Amino acid sequence: MLIGKYDGFEIHRKEKIIYVNFLVQHRVISTCGVNGGLRDDLDGIANHQLCEPLGHDRKGLTVMAESPFVYLKSVCEKYGLSPEKMSLLGTAANMNNAAVESLEYRGLKVVAISTGGVKTNAGRAGDSADIYEEDGKFISTEGEVDEPRGTINTIIIINRELTRGAMVRSLVTASEAKAATLQELAVNSRYSSGLATGTGTDQVGIASRLTEEIPMTGAGKHTKLGELIGLTVKESVKKTLALQDSLTPQSQRSARIHLERFGVDKRLMREKICSFLNEEKSKLFEKNFTTIDRDSVTVAATAALVHLRDKIEWGILPVNCLPEIFSSYGAQLSASISGKFERIGYYRECLYREYMGICNHTFTNFVCKSFALGFSEKWE
Repeated sequence: MLIGKYDGFEIHRKEKIIYVNFLVQHRVISTCGVNGGLRDDLDGIANHQLCEPLGHDRKGLTVMAESPFVYLKSVCEKYGLSPEKMSLLGTAANMNNAAVESLEYRGLKVVAISTGGVKTNAGRAGDSADIYEEDGKFISTEGEVDEPRGTINTIIIINRELTRGAMVRSLVTASEAKAATLQELAVNSRYSSGLATGTGTDQVGIASRLTEEIPMTGAGKHTKLGELIGLTVKESVKKTLALQDSLTPQSQRSARIHLERFGVDKRLMREKICSFLNEEKSKLFEKNFTTIDRDSVTVAATAALVHLRDKIEWGILPVNCLPEIFSSYGAQLSASISGKFERIGYYRECLYREYMGICNHTFTNFVCKSFALGFSEKWE
């Protein structure tokens, strides 16, 4: 099915694949294991769903990892493409959830096509890894581990020729745009207590049309090309995550979600808060947890505490100011739940006596204590 026709290329979708077919010669840079790197001799770039996101083990996964050309060949033959002339991105994301965005400035046009899912494999650059590559093989340092699923794949097509250096720079801009999108959506790393900058398996392919004009040399943030790349990637990634994962700014308006990266899920958060309440108030809180969790003022106060905790961990705020910072903003959280902002001084005094720290257990205990302190007075 043709889903987009542009000057110099077409975008097609069929079953589990989206592919860009070049009508004229393009220069391509991609992260693909086969036909990757910088190439001037390809016919297109494809994005293929090789499995379901969860609970789906199939031969194709092993083939892709151990024999990438065999995988490429089997996919290309199925869809009538040339394996020698195609760069192929692999994913577990549904192709029907792909998002296409395009922008133009003075005849310069950028088109971005993204698929993505981040629920199980989102990570932060520098997170601890458990895979080591040696002698052409990937070895797990943790023994038998589940294959992570969740990938953001993006194909970008530019209607002007770029120098080889500018092609590489465009990769940097696209990666920054993806990371900025996840930051704006407050996506948590699944491997650390940080915010995610991507997933462990993200891929990208960028194509620029070869012309007889002077090639463009800049694709950074100060250039209009960099701006168009950034905007199209951000918007396409946002839209595909909304379709694939139902991940939107509204869905992230949750105190629990802001605390997830510190090791608490819904059950544990409820248990921690209820442990600081009497039986009657504990039952009432449990029945109304979702409403309280998604209250905008409560989410704002929780987000402030989380961000301040990050600032202390990063060294921007000194740890010796932690008691004053946490007790003040914990009191704000308590007041947001009770509605009694005139009691902030009292809440601050109570919380100042609590044990505080930035380790996950201590921090989440303090936040939950702040929740309970406010709820204990809400109906008094």
